[in-house]
Amino acid sequence: MIERRITEQLRQYLRQFPAVALLGPRQVGKTTLARHLDGVGKTHYLDLENPSDLAKLTDARAYLAAHRDELVIIDEVQRAPEVFQVLRGLIDQYILDGREAGHFLLLGSASMDLLRQSSESLAGRIAYLELEPLDILEVGQENMQRLWSRGGFPRSFLARSNEQSVLWRENFITTYLERDIPLLGVRIPAETLRRFWTMLAHAQGGLLNAAQFARSLAVDGKTVARYLDLMVDLLLVRRLEPYHANVRKRLVKSPKVYIRDSGVLHTLLLIDDFDQLLGHPIAGNSWEGFVIEHLLRTAPRRSRASFYKTAGGAEIDLVLTLPGGETWAVEIKRSSAPKISRGFHSALADIEPGRAFVVHGGADSYPVGDNITVVSLPDMAAKLAARISHRVT
Repeated sequence: MIERRITEQLRQYLRQFPAVALLGPRQVGKTTLARHLDGVGKTHYLDLENPSDLAKLTDARAYLAAHRDELVIIDEVQRAPEVFQVLRGLIDQYILDGREAGHFLLLGSASMDLLRQSSESLAGRIAYLELEPLDILEVGQENMQRLWSRGGFPRSFLARSNEQSVLWRENFITTYLERDIPLLGVRIPAETLRRFWTMLAHAQGGLLNAAQFARSLAVDGKTVARYLDLMVDLLLVRRLEPYHANVRKRLVKSPKVYIRDSGVLHTLLLIDDFDQLLGHPIAGNSWEGFVIEHLLRTAPRRSRASFYKTAGGAEIDLVLTLPGGETWAVEIKRSSAPKISRGFHSALADIEPGRAFVVHGGADSYPVGDNITVVSLPDMAAKLAARISHRVT
């Protein structure tokens, strides 16, 4: 079992809040983490995908109150939205009794319905944490090639063979489209959503062209926006917004889109192994998305991410505004001997970041002048992780 970096933060939240929601896409490891969580006392686990466990909540208040001295873990909590009102009453009673924290751990996907229901019913009583796929600091640089090729979902990354990893990802995609998304009440044909997901994969790292997507799918622009919102809400797609700077240049205003997990991206594009990946035209954009995702997973909470691009060609792949306001500019190159582009230098002159980095595919880190440092992905992720404060504010 790979130790997840979020574990101590989860324990800390449970010591401070009555309820904690651990969110993330399916099969990311939420259940494994929750069921092997030590240091939180006695626990009681309910899986609401199990009909017998779901039936136990017919009289939810009585059942949950019988386990008041335990941390109750409710998995797939979005299956029983009515339980949130019950949790509110129980939490308020527990607080009156002098037990202020560590009552409920809720596991589920970060769908809008779940977030809305929990925030409305448990406002001021719940904290949210997102568990993401495995990252480079959890698996180590020696496994970076496999992590990029297979992605960070534990069963894909840890599969005994590449063929088993591909098979798992194919079934993961099918299950999401044909089972999980319809369970959220979304009425979109699975084949239409698969086409849209695949189109996003082909557009990896590109500017969103909603009109082109709309023509290809024979829908209108509002429908494309709704499809994209859904994929973003499910933590499957990242929408990277443009950086807004007070410069006298015409800035790109469209967001960029990325499939968040590189393994899912490669399966959507029928790329089955590392050799195929290196020979595929998407390799550069795949690496860019892979780096961005891992840097955002390791960045401090409340960091803001964007990209900078002007009509004249000045560009920064990732602009990170850290808590406190310091700005870091990140250029991403797959080559282990990266050449810094004129557009990057021009963009640095425009926004004047506090620090500038070029993240490359090699293992070395070294300065190249003008406040620019060439770094490996693990080193860059470690720099960001070192700035994280786990104190809840």
